Amino acid sequence: MVQEDLDPEELARRVALSVAADSDEVGGLVGRTLIGDGVWDYRFVSAIKGYEGWQWSVTLYHDEDADTWTVDESSLVPTDAALQPPAWVPWKDRLLPSDLSVTDAMGTDPDDPRLTAGYKPVQASLQASEVQQTPGDNEEGQKAPASVDADGTDEETDGAVFRLLDRSGDEKDIHGQEQNDQVSFGAQTSSDDLDEAVDRFALTRRHLMTAEARSATAKRWYEGQHGPKSLSTRTAKGKACETCGFMIPLAGDLGTMFGVCANRWSPDDGRVVSLDHGCGEHSEIEPQEESHLWVQSQPAYDDLHIDVVRQKPREERPEVELMEQIQSEDGSED
Repeated sequence: MVQEDLDPEELARRVALSVAADSDEVGGLVGRTLIGDGVWDYRFVSAIKGYEGWQWSVTLYHDEDADTWTVDESSLVPTDAALQPPAWVPWKDRLLPSDLSVTDAMGTDPDDPRLTAGYKPVQASLQASEVQQTPGDNEEGQKAPASVDADGTDEETDGAVFRLLDRSGDEKDIHGQEQNDQVSFGAQTSSDDLDEAVDRFALTRRHLMTAEARSATAKRWYEGQHGPKSLSTRTAKGKACETCGFMIPLAGDLGTMFGVCANRWSPDDGRVVSLDHGCGEHSEIEPQEESHLWVQSQPAYDDLHIDVVRQKPREERPEVELMEQIQSEDGSED
């Protein structure tokens, strides 16, 4: 819609009035803003009930060469003082672990911040690089290891790489040592300890939890219903899981705070519990003494309610009624 002689403010007001359900819903001019390239945004106060803080927005285009105004669009837009619904939260961010059933699967994102690449032995990485190399890689047809530069500095590698510090403070890769190289303070023993730790904690998995993820897990477990703040801990009378014979310790840094309950009579059986948690089924609690006497509680009478029971109608038998009448008369004469 092109207007040549009409004032742009009046044109914008007419557009807002044509959109509004009632003429009283369009208030005074708030202001106008040049968006760019001859496009202007005119704002009017909204007087619609329930839309306090909103404004009518009418966008006009000004053709300076032809000196004409064209209506682009109109809408009702909120301001900072407008009452608006909460921001939309995706369903995946709204879900709680308690909302999922055993048949639901969320999956793990490839860039999940809770995970990092697992440990990869250096020798395996070198063998993989030798298999993939081509004769044109360098003059000798061999490719240098990707984890070490020519000057001995480390490059970025995938996975966790374990190193030792010798007495001089220099870092040395355990698996990258030559057979003739000697590392102080027993390199062979340290290498064995590393292999044992890799096998014990299964560090060769494709992904491992980061230190931050383990800390967040420990906090979630400790503040949950299997931590020291649960109701069962308050009623355990100081019998904590740390001294319970049914507590199976965990390996690693989480073992300093948690264990697994293995008491079949405990409500926490098969669950991770904190060492200062309690459930009332401690292994050092003695069973109750058995008694052969039946402890009878005092009977309770209900004096507030009356149960009305309807009786069956009496069977009418003339001979019985005659005998009862004769007996009653004999008793009255005596």
